[in-house]
Amino acid sequence: MCINFAATRNAGWVVSEFGTDLPDAGPVEVYPGFNGPLVVKSRQSGRVACGSARFGLIPAWAKDEKASRNTYNARSETVADKPSFRPPWRQAQYGLLLVDHFYEPDYETGRSLRWKIGLASESPFAIASLWEKWISPATGEVIVSFTMLTVNADQHPLMKRFHKPGDEKRTPVVIKPELHQAWLDASPDQAMELMHWTHMPELVASPHPRI
Repeated sequence: MCINFAATRNAGWVVSEFGTDLPDAGPVEVYPGFNGPLVVKSRQSGRVACGSARFGLIPAWAKDEKASRNTYNARSETVADKPSFRPPWRQAQYGLLLVDHFYEPDYETGRSLRWKIGLASESPFAIASLWEKWISPATGEVIVSFTMLTVNADQHPLMKRFHKPGDEKRTPVVIKPELHQAWLDASPDQAMELMHWTHMPELVASPHPRI
């Protein structure tokens, strides 16, 4: 699973890649419960927008925000069936989380050491996400939230190195730039086909301990 990433601040890249503005800056290091930049596309108008959305999907049917504590990652193998994710998945509410890199724990030294993972070019990139809109029954507040989609990485040349020994290896689904629009326009069947690490760009990693 992935619980920590660095939100991009590269507004020029966002305009160039998606034709829209980056929202006002939130925290650079994002954890569940924090907000990050998410690109979405209207199925009706075709308009693409980038907004600030909460990391940890709150199901539309949830009574309160606590449901998001365990919904910051969604497994590709079960996302279409899990009650928390099934409605937005079937409604093709696919988004792209914009990051400079994400973090994973490496245990090759015998203890957990945080590494950062990104592109060799150091360019920002996009992670496949699923979003939902929740309206608080108590206050009427509207919150847009998202979950990061993940796939098995037991055979990935880099991502198989991370997480605890014996645990299943997984990676967020990084979408190649040439597939950004395909992801935003995808049907559920098409989205499922795109969620495989063989479609991802090459990733590089280096130690990046918490300060």
